[in-house]
Amino acid sequence: MNFPSKLIEDAVTEISRLPGIGKKTALRLALHLLKQNEAHTEALSLALTRMRQEIKYCQTCHNISDEEQCSICKSPRRDSGLICVVEDIRDVLAIENTNQFNGKYHVLGGVISPIHGIGPEDLTIESLLERVIESVENAPVREVILALSATMEGDTTSFYLAKRLKEKGIMVSTIARGIPVGGELEFTDEVTLGRSILTRINYNSE
Repeated sequence: MNFPSKLIEDAVTEISRLPGIGKKTALRLALHLLKQNEAHTEALSLALTRMRQEIKYCQTCHNISDEEQCSICKSPRRDSGLICVVEDIRDVLAIENTNQFNGKYHVLGGVISPIHGIGPEDLTIESLLERVIESVENAPVREVILALSATMEGDTTSFYLAKRLKEKGIMVSTIARGIPVGGELEFTDEVTLGRSILTRINYNSE
């Protein structure tokens, strides 16, 4: 692709690094921004810079937050005795959009994947176990829901977590398999995901 300006080319190159955006789409976005009022472009640039520099991760659940503890963990209306374990921050957003879950979360930051060199020590598993042992806000954890994608890596992680948690005497359940095997949680429609949370089943790691 030939560019009339090195500045445009640089902008297109950076925009095309975003997931799902090719060079043509990146060019359209760059030209769109070029046509906008300068204040609009500066506001976008400032928002992205502030997000990158100031975003925090909740010290309790590892969700994204503006403060040391996220709004979900701080909320007295959420059930502290119910923890939903997810792979990624996007999964928290997906479940929240169903309006079917009133507990709290724990973001693992990935799944166990030996082929990619990711082991239990690379995830926030020990932090989860500490939460279960110490309890959350003095409320004992009654149940941990494993809401991981129905993939080989997700199942491996669920098996590992269930074994570790049951050693602590914690009830472990998993979301119902209305979600297709091999499917990613974030791409599941909200109705199916919501029903999977409500119809969760006891997790058997035997």
